[in-house]
Amino acid sequence: MLSSLRGRLALILVVVAISGWQLYSDGLKQGLDLQGGMHLVLEVDDPDSTLTTEARADAIDRAERIIRTRVDELGVEEPLIQKVGSERLIVELAGIRDEERAKSILNEAAFLEFKLVLPTTEVEPTLSRLDRAIVATLSEDEIARLGQRAAPVTPGQRTIEDLLFTGGDTSRPADSAATQAEDTVSTRPTARPFTALLNTGDVEGSYLVATEDVESIQSFLALGEVQRALPRDVSLTFETQPVGVGVRTYRRLYVLEKDAFMTGEALQSAIAGRDPQFNQSQVQFELNRAGGRRFAQFTAQHVGDYLAIVLDDQVMSAPVIRDRIGARGQIDLGASPLDEARDLALVLRAGALPAKLRVMEERTVGPSLGQDSVDQAKIAGIVGVILVVFIMVGYYRMAGMLAIVALGVYSILVLGGLAGLNATLTLPGIAGLILSVGMAVDANVLIFERIREELAVGRANRTSLEEGFGNALSAIVDSNVTTLLTALVLFQFGTGPVRGFAVTLSIGIVASFFSALFVTRTLFLLYLSGKKASDLVSI
Repeated sequence: MLSSLRGRLALILVVVAISGWQLYSDGLKQGLDLQGGMHLVLEVDDPDSTLTTEARADAIDRAERIIRTRVDELGVEEPLIQKVGSERLIVELAGIRDEERAKSILNEAAFLEFKLVLPTTEVEPTLSRLDRAIVATLSEDEIARLGQRAAPVTPGQRTIEDLLFTGGDTSRPADSAATQAEDTVSTRPTARPFTALLNTGDVEGSYLVATEDVESIQSFLALGEVQRALPRDVSLTFETQPVGVGVRTYRRLYVLEKDAFMTGEALQSAIAGRDPQFNQSQVQFELNRAGGRRFAQFTAQHVGDYLAIVLDDQVMSAPVIRDRIGARGQIDLGASPLDEARDLALVLRAGALPAKLRVMEERTVGPSLGQDSVDQAKIAGIVGVILVVFIMVGYYRMAGMLAIVALGVYSILVLGGLAGLNATLTLPGIAGLILSVGMAVDANVLIFERIREELAVGRANRTSLEEGFGNALSAIVDSNVTTLLTALVLFQFGTGPVRGFAVTLSIGIVASFFSALFVTRTLFLLYLSGKKASDLVSI
């Protein structure tokens, strides 16, 4: 096929058609410097300087790997993620539209734990100590500011007397709590700043806290004296999703074992989806083999108990263990949008950050900067193309025109190759493209000069063509291979824009090799096919 002129032309048309279709259907993705995006500087959040320099450096190293995985899952093309010193990370994301979502995904700790839900009787005897600790620690004004508001409460609220003398019944159904929520009573007593905000739980091992009181309870729980008053092996943790009781909304406050029996390190995969029965968002997860065995053993010993799935110190869901559970499970997100489930699955797959990060610097690169860069690149490209056409045609005449046609084919091949590989075009990438254009022209110059030498000694046109291409081949191969090796080294060890430059240069080298040795030769054969052996060739 390639021995005939028709076959060679057919191959060129097929390659050009494929490249053109890739360019038309996929388009070229632009980098941060061309289309704008986000620029973040992240640092380990250690305000009390509890971490050593070595610990912060190790945390940044691990955070870099995890954030890179999260960004890859996020689908950002050609992100820049690099360390600055031993305590900071620079993250640049091109083309981000939802900046708040991206920041949330990057900065979410995603520390997953599985904890057993304990009965409320584990903490009821100590609740009076919590109230006394708060009253002894804070002034009356501080208590009023943190938790005492003039608002009606329900008779279902947990008082010390209720807890001590009724045994802290937690089996009261939700409709009973709803009935109580509709009654009106007096205001909260100052002597019980903590327990006055607790209501009978609708699920075993939990209390109900009115949504407007959640912040007050969290403020009380943050006090060191309150934490010391709690039993050593117990923690109080809020559920993320509110629950409606009567006309009000509440958040469940769970009594949990302080130490998790398993963490997210055993997680192997996480997939977002919807519950087909209730149409609620959920994340289905799978544990590795060792984690699955441990999970199955634990659930077999606690059938009938509640299991809390805790993410970043918040209970995502607390299902009852009805039977032995193997390596698969799910996290129910209720009425949350499916996008939240996808984001949660993303950060769970990527792993937990070793330490919390804070945003030290945030910049948004606007589209005006990107447009300026594009405009300048267009001007540089147009000027360069005009100069190449003028010099090639002026010096090599008809052969120069054939080289320009081959250069057009080369351009389509490069742009189509970039689109087909989903590569992102950046300003360094444009520089690589321009450099590879120069190499393509340089290959044509070598070939034409060799052909001129053969014609000068009196050889026939077709013989001069064959000898010219044959003699120039070694020099073209040497120059292209050495440059290609350089590009591969840059791609392997470079980051961000450097890799973009290497990708563009590599594709350009392959395309220039094809256009110079195959396309230009085919065009010459087509040009000579209409001439006699004795006719002069314009070169």
